[in-house]
Amino acid sequence: MLKILVLFAHPTLEQSVVNKKLIRRMRSLPDISVRDLYELYPDFDIPVRVEQAALERHDIVIWMHPIYWYSAPPIIKQWIDLVLLHDWAYGARGTALKDKWIFNAVTTGATLEAYQEGGHHGYPLKDFLLPYKQTAALCHMHYLPPYVIDGTFSKQPKEIEQDIEQFISHLQLLQSGKFEAAALQQFSYLNQLKDQA
Repeated sequence: MLKILVLFAHPTLEQSVVNKKLIRRMRSLPDISVRDLYELYPDFDIPVRVEQAALERHDIVIWMHPIYWYSAPPIIKQWIDLVLLHDWAYGARGTALKDKWIFNAVTTGATLEAYQEGGHHGYPLKDFLLPYKQTAALCHMHYLPPYVIDGTFSKQPKEIEQDIEQFISHLQLLQSGKFEAAALQQFSYLNQLKDQA
């Protein structure tokens, strides 16, 4: 069973509809560690070695966050700036993360239809996540397509529960070790994995 590290960032979790339930559900599962960055580091003072040690203990890493102004909440950037050090995560001697898997799991108020050419936001959602893909490449990691729970502003509670359970089932598929990273690159979004399971 592969071990998953969730680096979770939501600056107003008390107002969340989806993420609050999702995090509670994930914390009940085996071999999944959830690190709520805003809860742990409200002053943004991130202890580098603690976070590096967490990364070293896991096989799959997830940057999990709502989409804020076409990106992640700012603590994710702070985490990247401080934790992914030269000659540890990247550079000639920086191989600590080599071949680990990483991806973004995001929530959006808008639907994926709004995130496309001609849609309200003009570009596919995955295009806004390109800096994370390139960060993973620099760190010798396998960046998987993002997982998206979209349209959260207009969903009913039952639909949200279904979205949460679908996401959990996807995590369990990834944990099983049945898939090669290269095979997952065929998808635009990791949500599509269910069609192949």
